[in-house]
Amino acid sequence: MTTKEQIVENWLPRYTGTPVEEFGSYILLTNFGNYVTMFAEKFGVEVRGAGRAMQTATAKDITIINFGMGSPMAATVMDLLSAINPKAVLFLGKCGGLKKTQVGDLILPIAAIRGEGTSDDYMPPEIPALPSFRLQSTVSAAIKKQKLDYWTGTVYTTNRRIWEHDASFKEYLQAVRAMAIDMETATIFIVGFANSIPHGALLLVSDNPLVPEGVKTEESDKKVTSSYVKQHLDIGIEALTELARSGESVKHLRFEN
Repeated sequence: MTTKEQIVENWLPRYTGTPVEEFGSYILLTNFGNYVTMFAEKFGVEVRGAGRAMQTATAKDITIINFGMGSPMAATVMDLLSAINPKAVLFLGKCGGLKKTQVGDLILPIAAIRGEGTSDDYMPPEIPALPSFRLQSTVSAAIKKQKLDYWTGTVYTTNRRIWEHDASFKEYLQAVRAMAIDMETATIFIVGFANSIPHGALLLVSDNPLVPEGVKTEESDKKVTSSYVKQHLDIGIEALTELARSGESVKHLRFEN
């Protein structure tokens, strides 16, 4: 194999256990296996990829992928998805709230701060990490349809998983005025842009890590899963279903790469 196209066409099935031709045109991304299981149960379909790096389930032209955790895996899955040129990719991630947010709140990011480093391998650091407006607009409508509300703003993406003890880093996060922190969003936005894949994100606040009592624990994460994950997933499905129903392109041909 000598070209990127040859590599990703071979590696997408290798990573997921799903043939290229059986992926949907619309993709949900997640870091958690239970999202894939819930999607599969909702539509009565099988989960593929047990024992592989990524697991998938497909129904109604939507494929959900659990790609793991962190910016390198986020970049990998967005590169692999160039094998199928999806019409839209929506990341359903969890994040730490950094401002007035409460556990269970939704954040629809308008941009991401590139603190992870991985995206520097794809675009110069001056390039902002932005979502596709049409996709975020559709997600907003799906949230409102469920009579819910959301926060908007920037999310800081980092490669550091253990930082909650670091007072200077917490001061830095407040100085950059980020609404939330995660490990994938900026990478998905930049690598999506580099691969001409329309992309967006809807983040679920799972903890408030700036204060000691807000740091995520196993017990608190279970509460988030039982109380908010189904709603999070349903909004993502509704948004992509509406895009498919409308038949409109998510990519802005004049301004997007």
